[in-house]
Amino acid sequence: MAAASYDARPATGTRADALTFADLDRIAGGGAALIRAAGAGSVAFLGVNGPVLPALMFAAARAGVPICPLNYRLAAGQLADLLGQLDAPYVVADPSHAGLLPGSEVHDADEWLATAAAAEPLAAEPAPDDDAAVILFTSGTTAAPKAALLRHQNLVSYVIQTVEFGSAHEDDAILVSVPPYHVAGVGAALTNVYAGRRMVYLPDFSPQSWLELVRREAITNAMVVPTMLARIVDHLAGAPAATPSLRTLAYGGARMPAAVLEAALAAFPDVDFVNAYGLTETSSTIAVLGPEDHRRAFASDDPLIRARLSSIGRFVPGIEAQIRDDAGREVAPGEFGELWVRGPQVSGEYRGRGSVVDAEGWFPTRDLARVDDEGYVFLNGRADDTIIRGGENIAPQEVEAVLADFPGIRDAAVIGVPDDEWGQRLVAVLVAEDAAHFDAQQVTSFVRERLRGSRTPDDIVLRSELPYSATGKLLRRVLIAELTGSSA
Repeated sequence: MAAASYDARPATGTRADALTFADLDRIAGGGAALIRAAGAGSVAFLGVNGPVLPALMFAAARAGVPICPLNYRLAAGQLADLLGQLDAPYVVADPSHAGLLPGSEVHDADEWLATAAAAEPLAAEPAPDDDAAVILFTSGTTAAPKAALLRHQNLVSYVIQTVEFGSAHEDDAILVSVPPYHVAGVGAALTNVYAGRRMVYLPDFSPQSWLELVRREAITNAMVVPTMLARIVDHLAGAPAATPSLRTLAYGGARMPAAVLEAALAAFPDVDFVNAYGLTETSSTIAVLGPEDHRRAFASDDPLIRARLSSIGRFVPGIEAQIRDDAGREVAPGEFGELWVRGPQVSGEYRGRGSVVDAEGWFPTRDLARVDDEGYVFLNGRADDTIIRGGENIAPQEVEAVLADFPGIRDAAVIGVPDDEWGQRLVAVLVAEDAAHFDAQQVTSFVRERLRGSRTPDDIVLRSELPYSATGKLLRRVLIAELTGSSA
């Protein structure tokens, strides 16, 4: 559809070297022939985000096999283990990462693009809706990675429900700086091809290079994770962003600190902000806090409306949701519980492990959430992160939100460590602007005044930075391992 409609319009790359939509279609057809001739049962990609990802995605689909982008930040042994879980993988890798796969036949990404462009294309045939399309290994922030399986029907539903075909202007361009092994990277390739928007990639993020690329390529849309936006705001140091072409800035993937978001709204006053919430198992976005929501909340003096800046917005069309307690019963409106969702874009399926959806199609997100009376959804951390102190369940994000308001704290994480008396102790791991003059007693008093005593940290530890994944998720298990001497 995109190739027929947009043809010579740039699809991916900079203005100087972009592949057109016709080029992308030709490479997908030729690439599919190469994959089919190799007798592959799957396609694995190891490398940074770039034009090869959408080309390889559509080539794999046309060849009738799933694609699995691998995390290039993993060690060789871990990658070998993940690769061993795939069916007869056809491996394509960047030259700089190919050495991580010793003993495997690896196709150079640049050479693959050229060979696929020259190959006789495989005729396009509609893939069965229930065929596997994408395999993504979850980040494994709390356990070993699982192979989430997304079928064509899941991804098509996500695209159709969230994007209008041909909605992008021919001069529109999106800057993609999330990695290809994250569901947002996969979703970006699908939705922007469908919309007809040129994709520009930033493989190695830095705030300065991000801003320079936005200006040089006249970027109109961008997507970042919260840690990236925090670094951009720090780099600007209160100055305006000066990115006149930028119209929309989407963020998601992890908790967004309120101070960072408010500073970003001030730095990009003419930009529409979008908070997109989703999971790998839900084929990306299932809830959105849109531009008007951001503007209204940022300008409001009403604390209830202002608080919506910290929400993930409202559910997208096609998604149903329930908030359940530990016994599986729906909680009263406004109460926190575990978020369960269902809809055609929801997979909830893992290769080799089957599905975790219940008999009625509901998927447990493991996120704690509540919904206000206008349908805005607020998260309160992961069910897996819950700290049980003296028999009381404590959500770390509740304490972290208070710590974020204390002057001089740049970042905060609250974890539970074993304790003989209480079961678990609360430890606040903080990044302070001035560690030399930091007063821990003032912090504990600040928290105690705003929360019950049981939620006041028992210990405070200072760090120069907190550990995050490439997609901005706080790695609590790393902190717990450091403080307890256990293995991460």
